[in-house]
Amino acid sequence: MSHALERAPGAAGWPAFVAGLCFACRRCAAAVLLLLAALAPLPAAAEAYSFGVLPQRSALLTAQYWNPILDHVGRKAGVTLALRVARTGVESSEAAERGEYDFIYSNHIFQPKVAAAGYRVILRTRDEAITGQIVTLAESPVRALQDLAGKEVGFPSRSAFVGYALAYDQLLRQQVAVVPVFGANQEGIMAQLKAGRIVAAGVNGVVMKAYAERERIGYRILWESQPYFNLPVAAHPRVPQAVVAAVAGAFTGLHEDAEGARLLAAAAAVVGQLPPLGFRAATPADYRNYVEFYRNTLIQELK
Repeated sequence: MSHALERAPGAAGWPAFVAGLCFACRRCAAAVLLLLAALAPLPAAAEAYSFGVLPQRSALLTAQYWNPILDHVGRKAGVTLALRVARTGVESSEAAERGEYDFIYSNHIFQPKVAAAGYRVILRTRDEAITGQIVTLAESPVRALQDLAGKEVGFPSRSAFVGYALAYDQLLRQQVAVVPVFGANQEGIMAQLKAGRIVAAGVNGVVMKAYAERERIGYRILWESQPYFNLPVAAHPRVPQAVVAAVAGAFTGLHEDAEGARLLAAAAAVVGQLPPLGFRAATPADYRNYVEFYRNTLIQELK
């Protein structure tokens, strides 16, 4: 009875055996690595937070201004900040009232009906204070508020602070009855003024100045309010304090690093914003005069 015995390869076949063994080992190692990679947990994606911006300008200009800034700040803070812009100021106020935004850039948060959402001021811009103005075109025959009696006067929206609340409150105090016309946002009503569809408009003085320079129009100021700090950045109570601190720190450091300063300058060029650019820390106390205005306004719908 004979048995076929398996023999080790001879000298001539040994290299092929070793090569085959190494190839098998390599395949096995590769399979193990693939298995480990599949079982390994994926890196956690950055937590996403919504960032609502009051629609003062067109959606395109708003996105061009804010998206690069939010991307940079988000990367610095270790989160994702997603821009959210409502179609109108009223819709923006309603969304804030419902607490839909995690962070918000708006002064509508001081309206009594919105204040209940609990947004807390954390930042304000470094630029000049804003004022409410009632303006008319340079060539208009209107010279005083009393000349507006019975005329169509434009406002951004019923929720606008400097463009409507301050301006319309003044008209009521002067007992000048006008026909209100609304333009959805600041530049929307300015465009109607430019086109001659309205005789005057309630505006944000800073936005009006930039718009007039960009559109090359002359205008006359009929009335101007006391100054108020520009729009704040505020956080909703649900946002973890560590995230609020990280986002606030990234915003305040924007103008101090080269990339951040470049982004601020590029954003300012989009809308004609003047220096100083950037953001600084702020508290609710900085905006006390907003609260006092709403407490004393003659506009009953805003109480």
